[in-house]
Amino acid sequence: MVKIIEKESLNPTVTKMVVEHEKISKKAKAGQFIILRVDENGERIPLTIADTDEMKHTVTIIFQIVGSTTKKLNELNVGDTIYDFVGPLGKPSEIEGLKKVCVIGGGVGCAIAYPTAKALHKNGCEVTTIAGFRNKNLVILEDDFQQVSDRFIMMSDDGSVGEKGLVTDALRKLLEKETFDEVIAIGPLIMMKFVCQLTKEFNVKTVVSMNPIMIDGTGMCGGCRLSVGGKMKFACVDGPDFDGHEVDFDEAMVRNMSYRDFEHHAYEKTCNLLNQEVK
Repeated sequence: MVKIIEKESLNPTVTKMVVEHEKISKKAKAGQFIILRVDENGERIPLTIADTDEMKHTVTIIFQIVGSTTKKLNELNVGDTIYDFVGPLGKPSEIEGLKKVCVIGGGVGCAIAYPTAKALHKNGCEVTTIAGFRNKNLVILEDDFQQVSDRFIMMSDDGSVGEKGLVTDALRKLLEKETFDEVIAIGPLIMMKFVCQLTKEFNVKTVVSMNPIMIDGTGMCGGCRLSVGGKMKFACVDGPDFDGHEVDFDEAMVRNMSYRDFEHHAYEKTCNLLNQEVK
């Protein structure tokens, strides 16, 4: 069990939690994730490690409240404990040798993009960050990105914050006048797909972080399988980072849709049970 020592609502549907875990805080690197269970009978869900503090022995996770488990997780408060918290899992992001990188985060994907941008900045890389949100009410980690970016560009669908438009609009303007060693895109599958289509035009290496359905985190269950370069890969052990120009995004989107109705029903059931407990 791990103890929750901080909890903060970043927007109406996204929460940040800081927990105590000495071993993970010392070993985790950018791009890796944990798998947790809220309670003894809970399902296992993967969450990216958003930050660590080796001196304080803490690990930060950021999650969107979309299903039963994240709803239950969000009901916990400072002083409560999470039943299982296992990691670090997955391969760390490869940042060595990179001198100039554009990091792109879309929505809650910014929580995954942030530790990578931070690690690149710490390593002496020139970091340009593009963060995209539907509107100003959904913005997260703006100040954090400002601190680890040489240049920070905010985009919003409705123009309520930053520039109006998509992350690909900002990226195209940059690629038309300068070059990057690499583009790193993390967010909704459709966003990453179009980022990769754009960077392919400019022949710029692009890495994406994939977060498909995952159960055991060891490659045994096969739930997180992806087609990359025509070959089957497992996000939990082969990733989560992959060459974006080789990922079959259409297949990944179909697989991600498979459990959407189940997830919605489970969320509603959990909400009803929690409401009954309150009464």
